[in-house]
Amino acid sequence: MKKGLVMLLLFLIPLNILGKENVFDTAGSSIVMDLDSGRVLYENNADEKRLIASITKIMTCIIAIEEGDLDKNVEAGEEILKMYGTSIYLELNEKMKLIDLLYGLMLRSGNDASVVIAREIAGSEENFVEMMNKKAKEIGMTNTTFSNPHGLDEETKNYSTARDMAKLSMYAYKNKTYRKIIGTEEYRVKTDNKSYLWYNRMKLLGSYKYCTGGKNGYTPSAGKTLVTTNRKRNLKLTIVTLDDNDEYNNHERLAEYIFNNYNNYNIVDKKDFDLVINNNKYYIKSSFSYPLTDKEKDNVKVLANIDDSLSTGKVGNINITLNNKTLKKIPLYIEEKKKKENFFTKLFS
Repeated sequence: MKKGLVMLLLFLIPLNILGKENVFDTAGSSIVMDLDSGRVLYENNADEKRLIASITKIMTCIIAIEEGDLDKNVEAGEEILKMYGTSIYLELNEKMKLIDLLYGLMLRSGNDASVVIAREIAGSEENFVEMMNKKAKEIGMTNTTFSNPHGLDEETKNYSTARDMAKLSMYAYKNKTYRKIIGTEEYRVKTDNKSYLWYNRMKLLGSYKYCTGGKNGYTPSAGKTLVTTNRKRNLKLTIVTLDDNDEYNNHERLAEYIFNNYNNYNIVDKKDFDLVINNNKYYIKSSFSYPLTDKEKDNVKVLANIDDSLSTGKVGNINITLNNKTLKKIPLYIEEKKKKENFFTKLFS
């Protein structure tokens, strides 16, 4: 068995993660993560556990989208009577479609909507909390504990970290319905009881041109919390800040700093992949892009690791590294050679 190593490109420079000394950051904890690759581009106390207030509702929303019937009319029960704080002001026994409840949950931060959603999806708030913690483990939120679906923290408390909430934002962002909800500035709803007009309480949407959505939160114990998504050119970011008294300006500063220092580069493109060795043509089934600084973009190492003893199917990998750290391994395949047909074979076939 022979193995070959083909160097496609060569670079050598350390990974650069920006620290708090590079930018004015007012948050107790914060992080900026690339939404496509998951690369952390900036962090500050990102693993410190804190109360998270209403950004809890990101988890409530994505679970309801995945598990519920969005067109079903849901009746508000007695669970709304114990709710306080931000509300969409549901009336007892009022019926509203689940999708509309989710807009009320995310645009107006409706605590009453959160408990109605929880009961509809799981039968009870307690069962829904179990679903929240299960989902958190599934997506790698290792320092998170949910105790309620809304984020109020006087009786029960939800703890997480900036890193974990970025993972949640990245996971939820993959869902088209979620992206549409958090990116909506104005929403109208009509029920048998009354009509609603909701404006998004997350003030960065509409005021910062690169912001595509998000969720804000506040309690006296947690302080101000904020999760946003932002896009400029082909670079998409999620930003999380916890305990931040200047949250909107801080998110704009962090986004601008990253946009000014990083671009998303298409390192390997399956549509433009051309590797021919000894008359053998190789191909890949997926592309890979990654956010890099100007210095880093000329310092990536791309290697094709090929097993010459194989002649069909997967024959190796494209290994993409930066400073000897693996960024991605992409399976490499060989094209099957078509057998040439002679005159008589063509005639009889």
